[in-house]
Amino acid sequence: MSTPKPEDLPRYTYADYVQWEGRWELIQGIAHAMSPAPGILHQSISQRIASQLERALENCRECQALLPVDWKIDEETTVQPDNLVVCGDIVDIAYLTKAPALIFEVLSKSTARKDRTTKFQLYEQEGVRYYVIVDPDEHIAKIHHLREGRYIQLMDASDEVVEFELGTCRTRFEFATIWPGRS
Repeated sequence: MSTPKPEDLPRYTYADYVQWEGRWELIQGIAHAMSPAPGILHQSISQRIASQLERALENCRECQALLPVDWKIDEETTVQPDNLVVCGDIVDIAYLTKAPALIFEVLSKSTARKDRTTKFQLYEQEGVRYYVIVDPDEHIAKIHHLREGRYIQLMDASDEVVEFELGTCRTRFEFATIWPGRS
């Protein structure tokens, strides 16, 4: 059986998206199921990222760490990054309308290709300052920094400490602490 081409798939909008049950993302009008639910390793790493970001930003009045929340980019694109940092005022409490400063996506077998390609291009296009792709199996986080509209890979981090410049705040992130059994 062949995989349907994107142009042959039904197209949806945000109005359709809000009616769906379960977890979904909508990217350029194409529905992407967010199931099965992330596994225990994925969730453990995501929780460790969230905890560290929360502590690192506790004195920053401009930025806040969030867990998956709808980021409505336009009527045909709404995504839910695993972990994110938003700086500045949040206009709508139902969903984000502006690009986060920092996004972490923790790879799962069902989402790895989308995270490495589709979301990489989307986040780059939308001006996300830092995009970190976390590979739980390899214990590597690929850190990308937006420069002149393009992502430049800063490094592959495993045990490194990386400083992220987020608006008026700077935060140090210790990658060694996100891997279960290693902290």
